[in-house]
Amino acid sequence: MEIQINGIVKRFGEKTAVDNVSFTARGGKAFGLLGRNGAGKTTTMRMIMDVFKADEGTITIDNQKIDRKKIRFGYLPEERGLYPKKKIKDQLIYLAELNDMSKSEALESINHWLDKLDMKQHLEKKLDTLSKGNQQKIQLASVLMINPDIIILDEPFSGLDPVNASVLQQIVFEQIEEGKIVIFSSHQMNNIEEVCDDIIILDEGKAALAGNLNQIKDSYPKTHIKITGNGTENIKKDVEKHLSAFVKSTKISELELDIYLYTEKGRDEILDIISKGSYDIDSFRVVKPSLNEIFIQTTKGAEQ
Repeated sequence: MEIQINGIVKRFGEKTAVDNVSFTARGGKAFGLLGRNGAGKTTTMRMIMDVFKADEGTITIDNQKIDRKKIRFGYLPEERGLYPKKKIKDQLIYLAELNDMSKSEALESINHWLDKLDMKQHLEKKLDTLSKGNQQKIQLASVLMINPDIIILDEPFSGLDPVNASVLQQIVFEQIEEGKIVIFSSHQMNNIEEVCDDIIILDEGKAALAGNLNQIKDSYPKTHIKITGNGTENIKKDVEKHLSAFVKSTKISELELDIYLYTEKGRDEILDIISKGSYDIDSFRVVKPSLNEIFIQTTKGAEQ
């Protein structure tokens, strides 16, 4: 199963929030929907779920119009949607019944997910008695308990400590293995990098960059060199002395040396220096740009 977004446009008065955006998210893979605040991410998600109607373009599943009675969406919004003063059990059952689950089916699924998230002991509590991280886990349970075909997660790691972020990541991997379509939006690029195969970066409502993440990284100049070993201090001195025309900057930390070049040509020059010297090194590798670096370059260097 795959969902195809083709040339969607959304206007609010004279402002075009989403402008001719296209991408495909496939089952069994996670898709990263990225952009600065106001780039059009949330509007795009809402069009996918039919909360907003697209002014132009189409949204289909396997090239067919989406049958909302057969396709179930699970949505975790950035602004949380549960009721803080209501008992967790009551509102989860209510939400499940809105998705055509019987009360018995709802309770079975709720118990399964709260147990998996180590939250079963909070079932009878009001939401606002929980920490922010545990509230986020309840929100996640509300998304997954309905067994959605398409899961849309907007800033899912917000409020989670590293242990619970790891639990969430494992759950997402399990959903992907089941063939679900998972669409992620997050400013935490390391999480996107670890989970997503394909991405799109929106900038001012337009698609600034899209495609397979590994292929995108491979398309960037290979100008970051990392060298490890006891000889890194001597390499740093010689590189800065003899190759200043090629080297933009260097950074050394214990036995690790990072060299940043102006162009790829400098790699051969550095290798030539190393091959002619008697340096004690353990490794030499070219480092691909991180998603965070790509994001900053693509969105005109603005802060995330």
